[in-house]
Amino acid sequence: MLVIAVLFVLLGNVRAALITAAVIPLAMLATITGMVQAGVSANLMSLGALDFGLIVDGAVIIVENATRRLAQAQGLHGVNLPLKQRLQLVFEATNEVIRPSLFGVLIITVVYIPLFSLTGVEGKMFHPMAATVVMALLAALVLSLTLVPAAVALFMTGKISEKESKVITLSKSLYQPLLLLALKLRYLVVLAASALVAVAIWLASSLGTEFIPQLNEEDILLQAIRIAGTGIDQSVEMQQALEVELAKFPQVKNVFSKVGTPEVANDPMPPNIADTFIMLKPRDEWPDPRLSHQALAKQMMDAVSMQPGNNFELMQPIEMRFNELISGVRADLGVKVVGDDLDTLLQTANAIHEVIETIPGAADIQVEQVTGLPVLSITPKRQQLAQYGLTVAALQSVVATAIGGDTAGTLYQGDRRFNMVIRLPEPIRQDVERLHELPIVLPNGRYVPLSEVATLDIAPAPNQISRENGKRRIVVTANVRGRDLGTFVTDVKAAIAQQVDVPAGYWLEYGGTFEQLESASQKLTIVVPITLAIILGLLVMAFGSVRDALIIFTAIPLALTGGVMALWLRDMPLSISAAVGFIALSGVAVLNGLVMLSFIRQRFLQSGELLQSIIDGAMTRLRPVLMTALVAGLGFVPMALNIGTGAEVQRPIATVVIGGIISSTILTLFVLPVLYQWVHGRDAKAN
Repeated sequence: MLVIAVLFVLLGNVRAALITAAVIPLAMLATITGMVQAGVSANLMSLGALDFGLIVDGAVIIVENATRRLAQAQGLHGVNLPLKQRLQLVFEATNEVIRPSLFGVLIITVVYIPLFSLTGVEGKMFHPMAATVVMALLAALVLSLTLVPAAVALFMTGKISEKESKVITLSKSLYQPLLLLALKLRYLVVLAASALVAVAIWLASSLGTEFIPQLNEEDILLQAIRIAGTGIDQSVEMQQALEVELAKFPQVKNVFSKVGTPEVANDPMPPNIADTFIMLKPRDEWPDPRLSHQALAKQMMDAVSMQPGNNFELMQPIEMRFNELISGVRADLGVKVVGDDLDTLLQTANAIHEVIETIPGAADIQVEQVTGLPVLSITPKRQQLAQYGLTVAALQSVVATAIGGDTAGTLYQGDRRFNMVIRLPEPIRQDVERLHELPIVLPNGRYVPLSEVATLDIAPAPNQISRENGKRRIVVTANVRGRDLGTFVTDVKAAIAQQVDVPAGYWLEYGGTFEQLESASQKLTIVVPITLAIILGLLVMAFGSVRDALIIFTAIPLALTGGVMALWLRDMPLSISAAVGFIALSGVAVLNGLVMLSFIRQRFLQSGELLQSIIDGAMTRLRPVLMTALVAGLGFVPMALNIGTGAEVQRPIATVVIGGIISSTILTLFVLPVLYQWVHGRDAKAN
């Protein structure tokens, strides 16, 4: 409805607005059909990126020009134009703008090509989105070149007034003197635009980076890590006390936990580690709905931090699983120390832990538990064994039977069989002092206590030994709060390189979601320049002039300027979501430049008067430029203001597009005419 209202205000005709808006449901229907046939499934990103403004951009240009030509013809030949004449006029009007419309929509489609190069998690996220947008744009292009002109010729009957709305009239009255001033101060305009681009580049370098914005799942996962060797009974008891404390919060709907490894060992954990899932009530049932999710999580951490024997790591359920699937660690960052000797690995990991603690934004720093498991160690006294005529194997057999048990026979019940196991009673097996008195049978039939021929001791032993690619490794994990992940990882790498001495034969590997950011960034740095070259080639084909193509190509950095500044104003880091917004923005910016310069160039080729052609062409194309910019920008407004589930991923896209469209529209209306005058000034003098 918002798009239809904008079309009506700018076109000044209800029928023209409805014909243009009819492209939206038809294109969406064609897109859904194409997705079903291609087996593409829609997701949050694909639905969010399907902006109605982009779909109707091509139709807007054609309907606006056809309506203008019909109104002019009625002024000359009367209101009742025959259908054949209307069809001819619409055909001619469509031909006038078919080149910028066709190439503009094709360029918007081409800019989504880089998304198909993404692989892994980012590819699964953005491939459906790219496929959806491309299908919608191609369907809209076909409709704009076939159905829309026919509908204009058939339904735009009766009196068609070329009277412009007050918005357009006011815009033109402001635009013309400002355009003349810009043409007079062309050096200052170009210098100011260049300065804005330079400032945007500097701002972009200070924004920070992240893979995708952190989703607010409205649920909390609290991982409790206890001393290695904690028994399952004690762990359950401690977990119940933790759940009671968390259930006291009025925002909590229910709390449940998962301790140890399930029967299907898809998530193996020792008994001393437990996942506590905290399900929250809807926000309108909270005592203070304005309390942020982060503030509530901090209150919970403060409440449970006093419980002894626990170390906590705070995250979200989906986020935890996402991180684990990406890099094998549950935190935002995992520093893997890889090598051979376990003690050296642990020493290096502890040094890294101390370094990460000094980095701002680090939270929940943990070193993987690899030691501290209490183990009963029985060491044979070989000299005493020899004196008593015993062997180590005989001693091991007795100890194994007494503590671990040995099969003495089989009990049959029908077709079922049960092994009969002989071992010491449980109280004796758990009492080390009484195990000292375990009788060992000598060859002569006498007995000696176990303490005579062996040393019994409870000593810490390795809790677990993790391997990766055949090498032992220990992981230091950390979460990031209050800053972006990319800058945090950069600071961590620099600090570790300066302060931690990694022994020869050992090395570090960094895991976490930033791996996907680096992978996606590397691919985009290769594919995006190729795509920009394709866009430049399409512009050269559209105009047959490299100079004119380069003039329009300047709209891309001018548009990116507004996108970067919008991110800075909303305190958002650069992310893959923002990169998608920049990709969409590039196509819209080029379309606006095409619409503007195609008419300026046409007037200049016809008249040879450069200044007047620039003014006439710019004034004539002001309305379609404003329309394409407004409908594209307003289509992203709901996404930019959305606060529901998944809004964190959508907001960067919308923020970039809206900010970029504002800057590109302003700069397109002034900078591109100035550049055209500058470049073609000699051609005008020659004429």
